[in-house]
This record gives sequence, C-alpha cells and structure tokens, in this order.
Amino acid sequence: MNSKQLDREILESSIIVANEEQISSDLGGEAVILNLKTGVYHGLNEVGARIWNLIEQPSSVSDIKQTLLQEYEVEAQQCDRDLKALLEDLLAAGLIDVKNNTTV
Repeated sequence: MNSKQLDREILESSIIVANEEQISSDLGGEAVILNLKTGVYHGLNEVGARIWNLIEQPSSVSDIKQTLLQEYEVEAQQCDRDLKALLEDLLAAGLIDVKNNTTV
C-alpha cells in the first residue's frame, strides 16, 4: 500500500477534518453541506450533523466515537460501523480530509 492509499484509509487513530472547499449550514439540527468544487449538496441527519460539527476542528476517529457513545444510546460496534460508513461517504464526496501518522 503506498502512502497515498494509507492517507485515505480511515483508522481508529486517523485525524479527520472537514475539507476547506465546502460550506455548511445547520438546519434545525440537521446539516446541509455544499461541496464548492463539485457544486453538489449533501444532507446529514441529526447524528451526522453532530459528527460534522465535531470534525470542523481536527479530531481522531476514536475521540469522535467516544463522544457519540457518551451522547447517544448506541452499542459500540454499531457506532463504529456507522461512523466509519459515514466518514467513508464524506471522504468519497470530497468533504473531509484524513490524516494518518505514516511513520512506523
């Protein structure tokens, strides 16, 4: 796996941050994000909007997960699956950046 692929892999230790080439708005607890590069809007439900709020500042996947486990009644495995699925969708849409420590 080259370093470019590793930077796109979402690990527990990955630092996630919202990409600067977007604008977002809170709509009654939900979020709408406009990708300025593509002109495509993306909508997030209440939990997705909370995750978006957390990644507006660089945050590790493990810190995001701990916050969600404290704030919502959800099992750890379900939270992990849903969080990684959302982060992968946001990454594919070009809305977040993933930083991994590539030094071994």
